Amino acid sequence: MRVRFVLSEILEGLRRNTAMTVSVVLVTFVSLVFVGAGALLQLQIGALKDYWYDKVEVSIFLCTAESETPTCTAGAANPDQKEQIVEALESPTLAPYVQSHEFESQEQAYQRFTEQFEGTSIGDAASADQLNESFRVKLVDPTQFQAVAQYFTGVDGVEEVLDQRRLLDRFFAVLNVFTAVSGGFAVVMTIAAALLIATTIRLSAFNRRRETGIMRLVGASKAVIQLPFLLEGVIAAVIGAALASVTLWAAVRFGVQGWLTSTLPLFSWIGTREVWLVTPGLFVAGVLLAGISSLVTLSRHLKV
Repeated sequence: MRVRFVLSEILEGLRRNTAMTVSVVLVTFVSLVFVGAGALLQLQIGALKDYWYDKVEVSIFLCTAESETPTCTAGAANPDQKEQIVEALESPTLAPYVQSHEFESQEQAYQRFTEQFEGTSIGDAASADQLNESFRVKLVDPTQFQAVAQYFTGVDGVEEVLDQRRLLDRFFAVLNVFTAVSGGFAVVMTIAAALLIATTIRLSAFNRRRETGIMRLVGASKAVIQLPFLLEGVIAAVIGAALASVTLWAAVRFGVQGWLTSTLPLFSWIGTREVWLVTPGLFVAGVLLAGISSLVTLSRHLKV
């Protein structure tokens, strides 16, 4: 009997405040979309880091005849200097940091360069003797770049030590900015959703003040009186969370896995599995948002 009464009160409240309930659903939906998008973007950044950091190399560029750095005053790197670099990479000092190393000649560097810039004016203008010979070093831990860089800085025959990871860090920094922007929108929309839920509950309590008054007189408990109002906000938030989850799933399924994967197949992209990981958090966030907003409002505007 009590369950039937609570359900009837919930349906009556939703019927009387249809417009406000729809507004709560939509605002909750938008706010949770931003929350979910921010979480998925962080998962995507993590996937890209794992993918690219595992492939990045440290490049030890050797001096050419035209190099002007202080370590290249003797001209192009000679065979002895190259052998010393190999011995250093395989020495007990650097061996714990180095997974593998490979020498790249000017001809190999030119072939790689022309493949990357094929059909462009830059690719047509370059020649093999303009490019550096180099050692491509793969590290056990890419974050330990400084150990290799410091060792070869100032060594005769070495023009520059370049870490590809530094270039990727700039790219990931841009993605983190997008995450922060998404988080900012999520905060704003969450505040708007909380205020709208509070307003809806307040109006519902005002419209049913006669019924709640009668319930007080017949001895209904505080929980029985407040529960229908609380569940109204929770139901609206759950619907908003469900819509947000479906939207994120569709965006990842057809946008990321569909379009992006076919357009940029070399990248590691998140899939619908990550959406299912985020989805429970969206429902929890929606329920907590509605529950807290409703309880605060009921404590102020529904005296029992």
